[in-house]
Amino acid sequence: MKKTLFIGGIKSGKSLNAQNYILASSLQKPIYLATTEFIDKELQERINAHKQSRMDSFETIEEPLKLYNKILECKSAILVECVSMWINNMLYHGFTFADMKEELEKILELDKTVVFVLNDIGSGVIPDNALAREFVDISGKLSQLIASKCDEVYHTIAGISTRIK
Repeated sequence: MKKTLFIGGIKSGKSLNAQNYILASSLQKPIYLATTEFIDKELQERINAHKQSRMDSFETIEEPLKLYNKILECKSAILVECVSMWINNMLYHGFTFADMKEELEKILELDKTVVFVLNDIGSGVIPDNALAREFVDISGKLSQLIASKCDEVYHTIAGISTRIK
């Protein structure tokens, strides 16, 4: 059982490459663990488009907060899409960095195959508000944690994923 991270900018192709990766390496139909909460109509349209692109290749489970509990129940490989939206949800619902770190550490210790998708937001400018800065800081720290525990890490640019670990 191994852990893998696909990290890259928004619309870099990391999600599609992560999907293809887990489909190619799974013996059973993998689980697509969707973390996005429905916020508005435009986001709902994006979610619907993602669902259409997956078709019947995955069993989809939606869970915006308690990833460990859901992953614990899964019997096949899991694609967590995406950690960035999960961080957003956790902040919105009042969870702390310590809560998020604890949740991820428990997942990373499980004897399960998990592929994580995460936006690389550390190459931008420092945000102009405290909440956005907190999100960037947490995302950076958690990406380091995930990458340090993963067997493989892929960085994606322009649809090309390059293995960096």
